[in-house]
Amino acid sequence: MVGINPVGIKDVAREAGVSVGTVSNVLNRPDKVTPAVREQVEATIRRLGYVRNESARQLRAGSSRTIALVVLDVANPFFADVISGAEEAAEDVGALVVVANSAGDPGREARHLARLEAQQVMGVLLSPVRTQTSEEVDGIDLRSTPVVLVDRGTASSRAPSVAVDDVRGGELAGAHLRARGHTSIAFVGGPEHLAQVRDRLAGLRLAAHGGARVEVLTVPDLSIRAGSAAAAQLFATWPGREGRPTAVFCANDLLALGVLNECIRRGVRVPDDLAIVGYDDISFAGTAAVPLTSVRQPREQLGRTAVELLLETVADPGGGRRRHVLFTPDLVERESSRRTG
Repeated sequence: MVGINPVGIKDVAREAGVSVGTVSNVLNRPDKVTPAVREQVEATIRRLGYVRNESARQLRAGSSRTIALVVLDVANPFFADVISGAEEAAEDVGALVVVANSAGDPGREARHLARLEAQQVMGVLLSPVRTQTSEEVDGIDLRSTPVVLVDRGTASSRAPSVAVDDVRGGELAGAHLRARGHTSIAFVGGPEHLAQVRDRLAGLRLAAHGGARVEVLTVPDLSIRAGSAAAAQLFATWPGREGRPTAVFCANDLLALGVLNECIRRGVRVPDDLAIVGYDDISFAGTAAVPLTSVRQPREQLGRTAVELLLETVADPGGGRRRHVLFTPDLVERESSRRTG
């Protein structure tokens, strides 16, 4: 197959009968060119189908308008909303957001970071696999590619961070179920290395302390399938209602939807036989067969704030001020946990 040579800036200049510098001015500093010449060059660009090499231009300028967002699970609607918020904030400053999926794999995360640094992106918004800032994150930050931690981070982190108080979120879920008389609550969450999961369980235990038993069902991932499997395990462990937890708090809404699906399949009444509370309040939560009570996170705001923190770092790379923003979640009550009797 014969390759097609792309049209270059020299081709545009030759066809328009102007210098390469004039074409460059039309593209980058149009105010320096007379309207007639600008119209002539733009008409030539359209006729030849010239597309500027933005990557090369940015490399020559020593800057990039690309922001990378590395998420734990691109299929999770929670991250879709975070991405949406980040894109809105980036659009306001003429930047582009590219998304990479670590799939919860530390090795894959490290490879993404190395490739993104090689691409000389403006910065990286990272939802890290591990609790603490990894060596890869420290290294990329040290080599002058700014990193902002998303959905994870503490005031001790070197990188700026934006997160939600997940311990408080777990407390809200536990207090809600305790107020409705539940004294035995199952927690469905995992994998255990995710700090968000551990914090939500810690909050539940704080709320349940001295008043309710907590049974933990650990799952390999935060998916609907894992939630269904956990519910099946729950019913296999307690075939009858005697001794079985009367409520389930799930580490995210996908797990909660899986638990709900298994309940419907088995004819278990929600919330009469089993109350369910999720986490994130994704759009599907309110439209489920039994609308889910859920701990709401400001998902789009997480994305927007992450971009704002990155822009602060880019504007003042040597500054010692690194902000750590922590949002407080709230609980949205729906039919899945309401007492009907």
